[in-house]
Amino acid sequence: MSRRPPRRPRLGRAAGSGAGVPVGGGPLLLTPPGLQITARHLQIGDICAASVAVVGYPREVGPGWLEPLLAYPGRLDVAVHVDPIPPPVAAMRLRRQLGRLESGRRAEAAAGRLADPELDAATHDAADLAGGLARGESRLFSLGLYMTVYADSPQELDDERARVVALAHSLLLAVQPAVFRALAGWATTLPLGVDLLRLRRTFDSQALAAAFPFSTPDLPLPDVDRPGAGPVVYGANLHSAGLVVHDRWAMPNYNSVTLAASGAGKSYLTKLDVLRSLYQGVQVAVVDPEDEYARLSAAVGGTHLALGAPGVHLNPLDLPAHARGDPDLLTRRVLFCHTLFATLLGDGDGHGGVDPAGRAVVDRAILTAYRHAGITTDPATWERPAPLLTDVAAALAADPDPVGPALAGRLAPYTTGSHRGLFAGPTSTAPAGHLVVFSLRHLPDELKPAGTLLTLDTIWRQIADPAHRRRRLVVVDEAWLLMAHPAGARFLFQLAKAARKHWAGLAVVTQDAADLLSSDLGRAVVANAATQILLRQDPTVITDIRATFHLSEGEVGHLLAARPGDALLIIGPGRRTAFHADASRQEHALITTDPVDLTPAAGLPPIPLPDIAASGGGEDLDPC
Repeated sequence: MSRRPPRRPRLGRAAGSGAGVPVGGGPLLLTPPGLQITARHLQIGDICAASVAVVGYPREVGPGWLEPLLAYPGRLDVAVHVDPIPPPVAAMRLRRQLGRLESGRRAEAAAGRLADPELDAATHDAADLAGGLARGESRLFSLGLYMTVYADSPQELDDERARVVALAHSLLLAVQPAVFRALAGWATTLPLGVDLLRLRRTFDSQALAAAFPFSTPDLPLPDVDRPGAGPVVYGANLHSAGLVVHDRWAMPNYNSVTLAASGAGKSYLTKLDVLRSLYQGVQVAVVDPEDEYARLSAAVGGTHLALGAPGVHLNPLDLPAHARGDPDLLTRRVLFCHTLFATLLGDGDGHGGVDPAGRAVVDRAILTAYRHAGITTDPATWERPAPLLTDVAAALAADPDPVGPALAGRLAPYTTGSHRGLFAGPTSTAPAGHLVVFSLRHLPDELKPAGTLLTLDTIWRQIADPAHRRRRLVVVDEAWLLMAHPAGARFLFQLAKAARKHWAGLAVVTQDAADLLSSDLGRAVVANAATQILLRQDPTVITDIRATFHLSEGEVGHLLAARPGDALLIIGPGRRTAFHADASRQEHALITTDPVDLTPAAGLPPIPLPDIAASGGGEDLDPC
């Protein structure tokens, strides 16, 4: 005798209990207490929500055409669901669609009716899609676009929905409310990756790329397919929901200027730019006066040179090996030594404290030092060890002109005195690698301008090497140290003018905008920077900055009240946007200098550094 199986509990009621419990899959699993469902909207606690679906699109769209929806001032959730269509399926569907459209055109013509422009346009579009798919130039995707609007009451919800629908109509989008499907519409716009409405349209690759929502209406997206492109995500647009993406390598020149008051976040933004440029294969050299890039260099497997530390030397009289084919190499090296002497002996006047008679004596002493080392204008002698600064000082002391011994005495602190460490021997390090950081923190203040000049010269030797040309970025942090000396300012200006010819960019970062804008050379450096970034400014210099960068009243107010990290990007007349520098958690751990982040609280460990050196220099970091 068979026994009837036990009766299963009813759907929606737990077994053995009289309480109604929603079971099953889909959105029922996410229904909160107090959810009320009507035909046109949901009541979620004290909030009302209604969803609409886009069912019609314009024939042509441009990049970032979804930006107005993302920039809607009210609370609006926008969901884009994309699924690729296999090429065989896409080809079959296009053939069927072309057949239907073509038969419709012929039927209209056979009936003697005028041609339908919309039918003709649809036929041509389908034929173009089929051709691109057959040539492998494009793919087809299934896309669904849905929006959920929120309000505090049903009356306010109707008004908000009407505004969203009007905005969609202004974008030539046809929308339909999710009537009797309010719960499915709300679940579709949740970050779950499920599309319960399934109101889809077919997009090709270009149309889908234009629908990518993270763009800014102020600046066009960089062309990532351009040879040599290196776009960098700076942060979120402050006036919209998009991201600010900039490619310095697509500008007329690759230089940039970053001006900000102390504590405004200029070094944070610069390090973020450096780190994300490394992702693009750019070789970066940094002049770091405060040793702020040490953790970043260690994490990405870079080279860190602490000038002024025991055993670290740079010989300014070295002859670059890559330029041995230049017949004027010795002359160019002597001219650089003149610039270095003017910086070492400078007292702030127009010639760095060395008058014309003194420059003649210095020139004679430099040539004498080379001659004593066996180096002449004959290129065969350029392989010999170069003389040191002490040899030049000895030649000055032995010069019959009384100016020579006087200059030798002024050089004594750098040859035999307390500042001799940097010049005490031949160059001890060979800076190489994808990131080279020249730290000047260990140098005394009297040597920092000269150390910066020597560092820039070392970097320039690499940049000017035609046998190893590649994209390079030179970062000069706290550039006011160099701009305060005329000789250093002239060298920085020459680097800004000539860097582009060698596929290099100069990034000048300074907190003292007055020093940069008060001199002709400083203004020339700004004029030769196609990328200009302004962060919070001091009221005492805002007048000069406004005149130099042609700022509006709103932009001036923004810079005076900007938070740390808020910046204004200027890349040409009328092409500017405000953004906030955003870093991932891993990037923040590498670039922050905030004592709150670096000093562990009671019982809490310090920020862990990502171990990415072994992975090839940063591939595992999340750039967004």
